[in-house]
Amino acid sequence: MNEDNEEGLLSGIIVLDMSQFLAGPMAALRLGDLGARIIKIERPDGGDLCRRLYLSDTEIGGDSTLFHAINRGKESFAINMKDESDLRELRALIAKADVVIQNFRPGVIERLGLDYAAVAAINPRIVYGSITGYGPDNEWRLFPGQDLLAQARSGAMWLNGEADDGPVPFGLAVADMLAGNLLVQAILAGLVRRGVTGRGVHVETSLLEAMVDFQFEVLTTHLNDGGRLPQKSAVRNAHAYLAAPYGVYRCADGWLALAMMPLAQLAPLLDLPELAVCTPDDAFQRRDEIKSMIAGRLKEETAQQWLAILEPADIWAAEVLDWPKLLQSAAFRQLDMLQTVTRDDGTSVRTTASPIRVNGVRSKNSLAAPTIGGQSDKVRAEFIGDR
Repeated sequence: MNEDNEEGLLSGIIVLDMSQFLAGPMAALRLGDLGARIIKIERPDGGDLCRRLYLSDTEIGGDSTLFHAINRGKESFAINMKDESDLRELRALIAKADVVIQNFRPGVIERLGLDYAAVAAINPRIVYGSITGYGPDNEWRLFPGQDLLAQARSGAMWLNGEADDGPVPFGLAVADMLAGNLLVQAILAGLVRRGVTGRGVHVETSLLEAMVDFQFEVLTTHLNDGGRLPQKSAVRNAHAYLAAPYGVYRCADGWLALAMMPLAQLAPLLDLPELAVCTPDDAFQRRDEIKSMIAGRLKEETAQQWLAILEPADIWAAEVLDWPKLLQSAAFRQLDMLQTVTRDDGTSVRTTASPIRVNGVRSKNSLAAPTIGGQSDKVRAEFIGDR
């Protein structure tokens, strides 16, 4: 067990991460951040396909930065799930585990004999977490469960960009990360329930369900206002359902974000008396016109000059930072959210740390993502023995 996690909230919980790519491994990562021991089940011939899924041309120690980011702190147990001898070892490991996570396409896990019914027969106390692309039994179930494709089918792309842009995807794998976080919530609830009843449970979600839930606020509006489609602003759009001045504006030297506020409050600060007489209805119905006025004024001064005026007046505004500015800021450094992790082959990676603090302390560990099967012998000796 990782010594730094011995006092974690989930210390003593053993998680078998049988998932690949991002959503499932991200869920296991978060459980590990909370103190669980994560044993990653990988193929001996290449391991998790994410090891070669490059975000750029950067690799570290033969693995992608993406793999390193979502598999830090884990152990790797390499087996061939099509080999009966290896499967016997995996079943022996399942018998002593607390949680299993898998994100195979519907039907695959059943063919392997590792679906929830089969696993629960081995270990009735197991909390079994599944992530699919679109759910286990609907007509989309066999479509590739990939993030961009899930975004495309969710309707969410029509909320991004400006009025004439068409559908705009998020610049992050939001479906994967949201689904992973939802599965963490469900697994934690399953562990609590097991503590009460002594029985395990199967919890599951999908990329599509995560994306629909992500939109619950605006989708509820759509469902209750006659089915009107979202109307994106043609000028500095940031939210299809919010009125002026909500948006991101260019200044003389950078960018400034303005959140929701009465336009009359903003009028004297920007020296735009026209805003003082705008009604709440105007703020939406004349949204593009009003935002154009604001945009024209803000570009005349620097972001810091505007913040010196807006912040003392309690206006909700912020400079739009890029990564270098964020990382150099005192506020970010005070959060202490970065760490350097290493593994036994000498590979060292600078990455993020857990976003959760417990009693004021952020958990960190020193272990990088594992080499393929790097802990197989250790795991076999500890949990399986001679078979």
